[in-house]
Amino acid sequence: MSGVRSKLALFLCGCYVVALGAHTGKESVAEHHEAEYYVAAVYEHPSILSPNPLALISRQEALELMNQNLDIYEQQVMTAAQKGVQIIVFPEDGIHGFNFTRTSIYPFLDFMPPPQVVGWNPCLEPRRFNDTEVLQRLSCMAIEGDMFLVANLGTKQPCHSSDPGCPNDGRYQFNTNVVFSNKGTLVDRYRKHNLYFEAAFDVPLNVDHITFDTPFAGRFGIFTCFDILFFDPAISLLRDYKVKHVVYPTAWMNQLPLLAAIEIQKAFAVAFGINVLAANVHHPVLGMTGSGIHTPLESFWYHDMENPKGHLIIARVAKNPLGLIGAENATGETDPSYSKFLKILSGDPYCEKDAQEVHCDEATKWNMNAPPTFHSEMMYDNFTLVPVWGKEGYLHVCSNGLCCYLLYERPTLSEELYALGVFDGLHTVHGTYYIQVCALVRCGGLGFDTCGQEITEYFLYLSFVSDLRDDPRSP
Repeated sequence: MSGVRSKLALFLCGCYVVALGAHTGKESVAEHHEAEYYVAAVYEHPSILSPNPLALISRQEALELMNQNLDIYEQQVMTAAQKGVQIIVFPEDGIHGFNFTRTSIYPFLDFMPPPQVVGWNPCLEPRRFNDTEVLQRLSCMAIEGDMFLVANLGTKQPCHSSDPGCPNDGRYQFNTNVVFSNKGTLVDRYRKHNLYFEAAFDVPLNVDHITFDTPFAGRFGIFTCFDILFFDPAISLLRDYKVKHVVYPTAWMNQLPLLAAIEIQKAFAVAFGINVLAANVHHPVLGMTGSGIHTPLESFWYHDMENPKGHLIIARVAKNPLGLIGAENATGETDPSYSKFLKILSGDPYCEKDAQEVHCDEATKWNMNAPPTFHSEMMYDNFTLVPVWGKEGYLHVCSNGLCCYLLYERPTLSEELYALGVFDGLHTVHGTYYIQVCALVRCGGLGFDTCGQEITEYFLYLSFVSDLRDDPRSP
């Protein structure tokens, strides 16, 4: 997360109500000019899980369970086909489930030949490789629906003892996304790199940077769930391969205030000016919900902690996304709010032109004296925060080499307390990671010690900039 050495990394996003009830909606933060579109779908899947994922079962028993999930996938593909969908994304772990051991997951694994080396259409060549029943069904779905199809499954790859990385059981086991063309061809595969307590799977020896080209929208990138929080492959894929669209299978367990699925998906789309097609599994009892089709300008999303049923999201998506952040719009002009923010950061006067005359604000300086800085625990980390008081203002808060800046304006004051927080350090709970975070949060009460609590409802539009200053620890 700290691998981007950029003087300014800007995030501008609309925060919306995320309550414990059901939410299906469209969120637009700006109108955009008419453009060419493609039709995409993501399916939030209430996967049928193994009653005992630790038990050792046969391949046939594993296929019986997986085929129940694949039957649901096929129904969704047929529904999507009737709507003219050109690409559909299914979630991580949606076919086989989770909480396996390395041994107990083995019957659920398909053999995966390298698509870059072996051209293969599993639906049309079902007997070419053994243990590929899941791949065959997915390939046939893509043909039947006449659409690109992205899904996640477990795969196996034999290895030789001469391979220094080869596990003792003589095989690699990967958490794998696969992409099929509308003709059923296996276009490519991505093996998850940043595993999250997934003892059943191996980390690939090298990071996969996988892109695939489509006839309807150009180049797509792909990664999985926890990967979105890391420089590799998420940021490097966007930087080095000029990707405008990302397909994103996930099995995300929401944790407020900073790790809600839609929050992360939407922020990623807005921050990098891309389209994100995100499909999550649906298990409300486990806190797993939140899927969406996110562009820099609008989101079509689903979040439901009560209804046990799945949900198919279909939306038209611009082939060339127009970002709000650091990008020019169709008229060739930079977004006014972004320009103003940069002027304020630099200390230069900001000017606006209306029909009659030009108005200029004097150079604005960041308030270095007030409001007070305080500390509070959030997501098990000790954040440095400043309260957000008043109807409008400019704030900044720093920790080690990371500074976060906030330009804010709200129509009315309320009883609620908001705070701008920063953390730059080692996270040591549920894994050990070096992280850098800028966050604007609603506090649980009016006391500073309530900032960082899990709050399920708020509505606020915000913009903030993180400034990663020169730091010898930064890569």
